[in-house]
Amino acid sequence: MSEGRLLERQTVSATFPSAATSVADARQFVRRVLADWDMEEAADDAVLATSELATNAVTYAGTSFEVACRLTDDGDILVEVRDLHPTRSIAMPGMNASSGRGLPSIARLAASWGVTYDRRTKGVWFRIPSPTATNGAGSARVSSETATGTAGLTGLGAIRSGLAVAGEGSAEAPAGREPRPEPAGRVPLGRGGVRSDRDARGRRGAGAEDVSDLPGQGDRMLRSPAARESLESAVTTVRDVLDADAAAVLLTERDGRLVLGASAGLPADVTLGELSVVNLGPDARAGSPWVSSDTSDPLAAALRARSLAAAPLEAQGRLTGVVVALSSSPGRFEEATATRLGRIADEMSLSLEKARVGELERSWRGWLSFVAEASDLLAGTLDQERTMALVAQLVVPRLSTWCAVYTVADSGAARLAYVWHADENRADALRELLEHTDSAPLMDSPGPWHGLATAPQDVRAAAGSTAADHAYAFPLNARGRRIGTIVIGRPPGDRFPRSAIELAEELSRRAALAVDNARLYSEQTTMSSALQRSLLPPAIPDIPGLEVAVVYEPAGEGSEVGGDFYDVFETAGVGTPTAAPSPRWRFAIGDVCGTGPQAAAVTGLARHALRILAAENMSVPDVLGRLNRLILAEGERGRLLTLLHGEIAPRPRRDGVSIKLTSAGHPPPLILDPDGRVTEASSPQPLLGVFDGVDFRTETVQLKRGQVLLCVTDGVTERRSGTRLLGDGHGLERLLAGCTGLSAGAVAARIQRAVRDFGPEPSGDDVALIVLRAS
Repeated sequence: MSEGRLLERQTVSATFPSAATSVADARQFVRRVLADWDMEEAADDAVLATSELATNAVTYAGTSFEVACRLTDDGDILVEVRDLHPTRSIAMPGMNASSGRGLPSIARLAASWGVTYDRRTKGVWFRIPSPTATNGAGSARVSSETATGTAGLTGLGAIRSGLAVAGEGSAEAPAGREPRPEPAGRVPLGRGGVRSDRDARGRRGAGAEDVSDLPGQGDRMLRSPAARESLESAVTTVRDVLDADAAAVLLTERDGRLVLGASAGLPADVTLGELSVVNLGPDARAGSPWVSSDTSDPLAAALRARSLAAAPLEAQGRLTGVVVALSSSPGRFEEATATRLGRIADEMSLSLEKARVGELERSWRGWLSFVAEASDLLAGTLDQERTMALVAQLVVPRLSTWCAVYTVADSGAARLAYVWHADENRADALRELLEHTDSAPLMDSPGPWHGLATAPQDVRAAAGSTAADHAYAFPLNARGRRIGTIVIGRPPGDRFPRSAIELAEELSRRAALAVDNARLYSEQTTMSSALQRSLLPPAIPDIPGLEVAVVYEPAGEGSEVGGDFYDVFETAGVGTPTAAPSPRWRFAIGDVCGTGPQAAAVTGLARHALRILAAENMSVPDVLGRLNRLILAEGERGRLLTLLHGEIAPRPRRDGVSIKLTSAGHPPPLILDPDGRVTEASSPQPLLGVFDGVDFRTETVQLKRGQVLLCVTDGVTERRSGTRLLGDGHGLERLLAGCTGLSAGAVAARIQRAVRDFGPEPSGDDVALIVLRAS
């Protein structure tokens, strides 16, 4: 990039709302900016670090946040995520923390990072070196003295060229190198040519490649094709230089096992079995080369050699592997040969360690990317069943062949909630097998689980080879309590690599919080729905000469109780000494300010007070006056309430009904005449919960046959579409005018549909309406 372009585009920023989707948007923003700056090589690290900081801003700060990308004078990339919560401090998590592990990731990804505060904001920044500066740093070369002393060991220098190359390669010999002919009169150990660790990996069975990019698995293995090719070239050169029948490099795993990294001249069917560093002699542990003609030596026996020369590969005091020259003849090698091999091993150790570190760094980035994407997916749903299904599908097939999720009930009993298998045809048999085990895997810490062996023999037979699978269980612990268990399985012989266990353990921690969040949300939604139902009337009474239709739609996703309510109920009229009381009915539609428990308390107070006071034969104005005093008596717990309350009485000769109503700060009801004319039916009066000593009055409406009375809450009139409201410019009146000739139910349905279709987004307010039509 030219200097002019750098100066023109030195700083770019964008602001994002406090929402789960903003994390992905922030990642895309940073990637676009770096692509525009021709710095795609640094994009992965910058995007991962930005993802962690943006997640922290959304989860912990809970405010909108700004992402700013800046190029420093040195060409480095400086990214800052700034939120509006300066009082929340930043701290590194403890070893056992179940969240907050983003900062260690930043510390590893970035060259430096820090936190800045001002009076209104807090910013977390990180600096990533310029890709050109990083790529310009070369690796060490083999010294010319050593190269000369080893007859031009060109393969060692070539190792350095492939340290950071990712992906799988072929098993062919390096380009341009002809297979070495066997010396005359020598019996070869096996088929000529070069062999690497991927030959062994190819026999591990299905699913082995799913974790090939994970950190830790095959800790010393080289997976980049260029690095492996260079290693294979190196062992071929070792064989040639030392005039051996074969040569091999054995690499150590984390558990101490030795695995075949590359070989030249070994038979194709050679396997190391359980050979480990404990089988090596004292010379290897002391870091010294050695020779051996003892065929009982575990190393010679495993490689089918009658004599060998070997030298340890060490890095920072750790035994990382062994380079071995082999012969089918006894006593082939002398101490001088071992010393010479030791010098070669010293050079190889440095190269292999650099390759190992580079691959671990690459696989660690893949691990972090997987965890970040998994966290986004888990945070994107609050449905408990969907969350558990998502957990299982994240695990399979990347970490295991199958996965089962158990949940723990309040009683402590475990329930099999979800089962997922890479082969869908085996999923039912696996579920049957898990359901018939003696006990569920309730474990306090991760570890192997042998429950499959406890299932009845007929169930195991029906499950086939799955019954012999290896299983590993991970507890789901969240907020100090166990909420379930994740069990993953692999076929026999396909062991769980350490990296898969570590990644599954990290995923189980995040999954536990996601499942528990979904569980809490489900419980809250259930309680809210039950409370909401208790605040609505059980049924609408039949009123002679009047059609009644009601609609109620709470806003949101059901996690909070709405503030709108309605009621229609029968009440005893006032009789005389000579006449029985005539039937009366009352209706009410109201809107409490706000939502949630406090609004629900006022809603419950209002609805039940209306029925109780009506049963005492109090008039509509007296009922509103008493209810106003009750709300004021609640003090700070009280909420403002708009209310439309009316009493319905039949008109003589069945010509409609007479309605006495009062509108206390509520949207006025509308009357639709049969000819399509729409008028307001009442004048506004003070809302409840504001002033004491208010004298309410009633207005009488004669609703004749064919006329319609529409009563709504402000969720209808204030339905938004951009800057427009549905009630603007007499919008509701025009909508009602188009309902001429419809029944009460049809009018209610048309109004409801119009409210839904008015804006592209879901309504942010409750919607309630009552339609009365004289018939």
